[in-house]
Amino acid sequence: MSKTLTFYKYQGTGNDFIITTDTAELSTEQITTLCDRKFGIGADGLILMKQESTLDFDMMYYNADGSESFCGNGSRCAVMLAHKLGWIKESCEFNSNDGAHSALLEDNEVQLKMHDVDMILVEDDGYMLNTGSPHYVAYTEEIELLDIVPAAHAVRYSDRFKETGINVNFLESKNGILHIRTYERGVEDETLSCGTGATAAAIVNYLETESSHKRFSQKLKTKGGTLTVTFEKKSTTFENIYLCGPATLVFEGKIEL
Repeated sequence: MSKTLTFYKYQGTGNDFIITTDTAELSTEQITTLCDRKFGIGADGLILMKQESTLDFDMMYYNADGSESFCGNGSRCAVMLAHKLGWIKESCEFNSNDGAHSALLEDNEVQLKMHDVDMILVEDDGYMLNTGSPHYVAYTEEIELLDIVPAAHAVRYSDRFKETGINVNFLESKNGILHIRTYERGVEDETLSCGTGATAAAIVNYLETESSHKRFSQKLKTKGGTLTVTFEKKSTTFENIYLCGPATLVFEGKIEL
């Protein structure tokens, strides 16, 4: 029996998502079809939102291949939709794939509080850390000219990461702004932006520049727009991490499953 799914299409600095508040679960096949840019709506991922917890809402994020993970930009878009639907006002708390988060809305931007980060692996050619999703971060030159897919595949499909996967980020600092390009597992391609990747990059850049500031703010230029990451450095832990940026409704509609 076919079902009509009501959905909203949102984007956060070009990272785009299908969001639905319908309560029916979706199969992996349905998620991959909906995210397909030729045969479906087209998106980097899909979000299911519900009002069933003791917090303001629950959300589960699925990559375009149907796998689960936490998504920073997706969470910011979900917060903006919750505000549009009247579920929240200017602040909220919600459950996501990696647990509870809080967020604030200010000047048409969402400030999303991320989980603390306390484990960062430093290697000869890059850094590895988890900001809700696992990330590999390395610096490059002439980032606009980088052929990112083969460069990222060398890491993503190495013996070390081919089973569980890892997101791969390349950075270049220019005039105080950190330029970032990200290849996302689950999408298996470059995306225009990645919130957890931007968060990982800001932390890595703090370490790379050997900053002594206890409170830190970093602007990041993605292919889809600008994000800001702020945090506090506490001994060996990064705390009070906020991912800040716009989240925009593209369109809404219905589709037959």
